[in-house]
Amino acid sequence: MYNKLYISKVDEVYAHIKCENSDAMELNEYFTFYVPGYKFMPAFRNKVWDGKIRLFNSQNRQIYYGLIPYLEKFAKEREYEIEFDESVETYDEFSVAEAKDFIDTLGIPFEVRDYQIDAFIHAVRSRRNLLVSPTASGKSLIIYLIARYLNCKTLIIVPTISLVAQLYKDFADYGFESDKYIHQIMSGASKETDCPIVISTWQSIYKLHSQYFAQYGCIIGDEAHLFKAKSLTDIMTRSRDIKYRFGLTGTLDGTQTHRLVLEGLFGKVKNIITTKELMDNKTLAKLDI
Repeated sequence: MYNKLYISKVDEVYAHIKCENSDAMELNEYFTFYVPGYKFMPAFRNKVWDGKIRLFNSQNRQIYYGLIPYLEKFAKEREYEIEFDESVETYDEFSVAEAKDFIDTLGIPFEVRDYQIDAFIHAVRSRRNLLVSPTASGKSLIIYLIARYLNCKTLIIVPTISLVAQLYKDFADYGFESDKYIHQIMSGASKETDCPIVISTWQSIYKLHSQYFAQYGCIIGDEAHLFKAKSLTDIMTRSRDIKYRFGLTGTLDGTQTHRLVLEGLFGKVKNIITTKELMDNKTLAKLDI
């Protein structure tokens, strides 16, 4: 019998792979990695854990939805046939002209950089991705463009209270009525709101259940390299119904495990611009958080 993988969508977090048992074993091996520093972790030293992370569950045949490109790579390398159920979506159409016309309607009081427009277009087209762009590249403006265009209830997660306030201010500086349309979750503030945009630290919401996250249509994680922490991955995996999911970060730590977890949660990495390019262009984007 020839090897074939049949991929279907479970929800916005997981995909299911229908395959032979032998193929499942091979997938399990392909998507298993040692965690960096595992030898020094108590669970490994106490012999209750083997130091590995397994991104493919060979029992229920599920894998992070964001790792579908790696499934395609796996199949191509082995000359396996791969078939996708109609539930597995393709990219959305969104032209450069449409993006620029939309940006013009926002009345932003300065010029949006070309690489910021490119990041915005890529995000809308792909519905999920991990955008890598350095400090001073204007990640907050990219977040703003995404949130305004998608026009659905959006949860933006940042690592600190100061960044909640900063992003709120940045949106106001872009011409948005932050006081009317943004709810900040910090310092004991209510988790419930009718505002279309919610900015929160992850510490404020990580104990909430999946029912809470079901109200959102988009989730954006700033400083996404921190999302390898268990509490943050729990938030992302509880967000099973959120169609649009984007991570933004200035850095990845270089380990394959870290990158694959982030791509599994958010989507494939898209490098926006480098620090060297910013310096060469003498560009420092305004109002970066």
